[in-house]
Amino acid sequence: MLTFIRLFFSSHVALVDENLFLRKQLALFQERKAKPRRTTASFRLAMVALAKFFDWRDALAIVRPETFVGWHRTAFKMFWRWKSCKPGRPALPKNLRELVCRMARENPTWGEERIANELSLKLGIRVSPRTVGKYLERGKPCGSSGQRWKTFVRNQAQAIVACDFFVSVTASFHVLYVGWEE
Repeated sequence: MLTFIRLFFSSHVALVDENLFLRKQLALFQERKAKPRRTTASFRLAMVALAKFFDWRDALAIVRPETFVGWHRTAFKMFWRWKSCKPGRPALPKNLRELVCRMARENPTWGEERIANELSLKLGIRVSPRTVGKYLERGKPCGSSGQRWKTFVRNQAQAIVACDFFVSVTASFHVLYVGWEE
């Protein structure tokens, strides 16, 4: 008798949703008798959406309430992951990305800023150095990045051995680094 009174006072929408909720469970139960399988994400989402409009605890028959609450949590996480996902700036066109890598490969001593300036001055394409760095390996140009220290020392060994460096402080307390060649 209490169920009939509750149904009489509940809204029509809640009654229709509860009916759909029960029908979906019945359909799944009949399907499982034919060939058992796991529920799909769309089925779980539909069940969670229908449960918003009425008290689902009395109508739940196919799974434990903890499982159903887990479905609800998963749907909630998916919703907020989708909601908080920012699209960001669009990527550079493929031909421009290839051009940036080619410029870096052919000019190993150029950095992000130099490549961005070359694109701006010569081609009229305004790209920030940070964007250029995003398409280079770890912000450095593709390929080798100039002369290594060992090569520099070998090339300049004669001049380095013949020099002596010392520091000189001026009257205005500026530090000057002086090289003395013999």
